[in-house]
Amino acid sequence: MKTRSYSHLIIPFSIIIHLTIINSLLFIMTTETYSNVSSILFYNFSWLIITYSLDFYPTARKEKFMTNIKKMFYLYIIYGLAYFSWFGIRGVQPDIQYHLLVFFIICIFLTLYRWVFYMFIRNYRLSGGNYVNVVVIGRDKNLKKIRKVFDNPYYGYRYCGFFDDKPSESPTYLGGILDCFKYIIDTRVDEVYCTAAKLSRSDLQNLINFADNNLIKLKIIPDNKDIFTPAMTVQKYDQIPVLDVRTVPLDADFGRIAKRAFDFVFSSLVILFLLSWLVPLLYILIKLESPGPLFFTQKRHGLKRQIFNCIKFRSMTSNGEANTKMATKNDRRITRIGRIIRKTSIDELPQFFNVFLGDMSVVGPRPHMEQHTSDYEISVDKYLVRHFVKPGITGLAQIRGYRGEIIKPSDILNRIRLDILYVEKWTFLLDFKIIFLTISNAFSGEEKAY
Repeated sequence: MKTRSYSHLIIPFSIIIHLTIINSLLFIMTTETYSNVSSILFYNFSWLIITYSLDFYPTARKEKFMTNIKKMFYLYIIYGLAYFSWFGIRGVQPDIQYHLLVFFIICIFLTLYRWVFYMFIRNYRLSGGNYVNVVVIGRDKNLKKIRKVFDNPYYGYRYCGFFDDKPSESPTYLGGILDCFKYIIDTRVDEVYCTAAKLSRSDLQNLINFADNNLIKLKIIPDNKDIFTPAMTVQKYDQIPVLDVRTVPLDADFGRIAKRAFDFVFSSLVILFLLSWLVPLLYILIKLESPGPLFFTQKRHGLKRQIFNCIKFRSMTSNGEANTKMATKNDRRITRIGRIIRKTSIDELPQFFNVFLGDMSVVGPRPHMEQHTSDYEISVDKYLVRHFVKPGITGLAQIRGYRGEIIKPSDILNRIRLDILYVEKWTFLLDFKIIFLTISNAFSGEEKAY
């Protein structure tokens, strides 16, 4: 009998701790809650129902503190709505500010427990607890990649080796495929990873039956045909698994709506409190130096490659190359006031009107002019992936130094690589980090801000 793993106790333990935190803080900070039995039942059962609906508790072995942080915020938002809706159901008028403080403290303690929980799991596994023995059946080039996961002590895997009908000199080679059955039983293997491309249909069925009859978890590594990507997910259509090669976080309704709401509020504040006085001031300064309009508008490609008019403060003298040639170092087209506003990125601020109108976002891949899109979509692999989301005033590539003039091929390649990384890994925390670093860079100055 195995005695080393107590993973089946993790979910009940976490539920008990969470309810203890909620009830203890409510008892201490809102004693009147416990004078009403229905309130106690509502707060406890609503937590259980919401966490069950969000599938909050089942945790994967590879999960860390930040893995499902978005789901945690969803939980807090929905539970917060339930918390305050109860006052309306009961017909009472509470001190809203105080109860906002109470709920905020509850969220802090729940988040603190989450951090402590994952730190404990990490240290427990590093010390040898909560581990699982794993073997791989069938060797291909994916084995080296999956070994990186198995060899990470944080996850608690103990890699025993692999079976393959093609002999190998590797120290982790355990024998032919038929040798695996006895080894799995004798070594008390917990999980078997099977490379589908290496086995016939009958071999796979035999392994499935063997695993089911011996309480062993069988996981099948599909034949990927070299198409796996970091953004790939698996979806089920009835009982058929389907690989979605390009999953974009902002395709989800909540993320898309929440980001648009943030963009609308943020752009409104900038327009109201900054552009309202900056526009007339720059109108005077720009007009005094050179004739022409205050704003420079340029057609650029946005979401789904749709064309929109991108707005900037005019920083150059009127010229016929504005829509085909990017600004270069010591560019004679740039005016004196233009150099100042470009150095501080003030020339980009009118794009908050684009954000307000919904053509752009505060954070996202920078929009390129039409000519550049036509050139790069042919010469740069996966260039158009950046158009799966709205373009931004600032982005991940910009805070990493890849902005402005393209001097060498690696500049555009690295810019697109970071744009795609943003598309695939978007979170609100990443947006806030990019905004903060953009403001910081504007004050400290950037090498390619010309």
